[in-house]
Amino acid sequence: MSTTSRPVSGQYQPYYDTYIRHIPEEADPLQILAEQPAQLTQLVGSLTDEQARFAYAPGKWSIKEMLVHMLDTERIFAYRALRFSRNDQTDLPGFEQDDYVPNSEANNRPLSDILQEYATVRAATLSLFHSFSAVQLERTGRANGGPASVRALLFIIPGHESHHLSILRERYLPALV
Repeated sequence: MSTTSRPVSGQYQPYYDTYIRHIPEEADPLQILAEQPAQLTQLVGSLTDEQARFAYAPGKWSIKEMLVHMLDTERIFAYRALRFSRNDQTDLPGFEQDDYVPNSEANNRPLSDILQEYATVRAATLSLFHSFSAVQLERTGRANGGPASVRALLFIIPGHESHHLSILRERYLPALV
């Protein structure tokens, strides 16, 4: 099976459909992972630190917080993919994003540092997924009380980012103008 074969029902928890649907049919998720850094840089690379602390509504994350959330999530999902690719059958715990975000202290960091970290994390994620064999892509494990295949995680990571890039385009950036 190629990396473009979409995960099937039962290889992931249903709520991840939201992210998997962001990956077009027949698209290569590895290619999308490779293209997203340029998209992100185009969207936020020229923002000032003050602009990147902007949240479009009370109680919503700032742009910096959203970016660090994307990094945290990518790291956790890539870690799950690594464990499952090695046939680790340990039921991995979930994580509470609403606890992670304020504790990330993202708003205290320069945007340039967050973007550099993003580039590093993405390079590592791409390297990891490129290393997987067809057999490893089909392996599954359990995380957050449900199934997850390595293939599903390959689609979920760029789908999650696409979801947040859409939110940046639709809710954050228009309000900054």
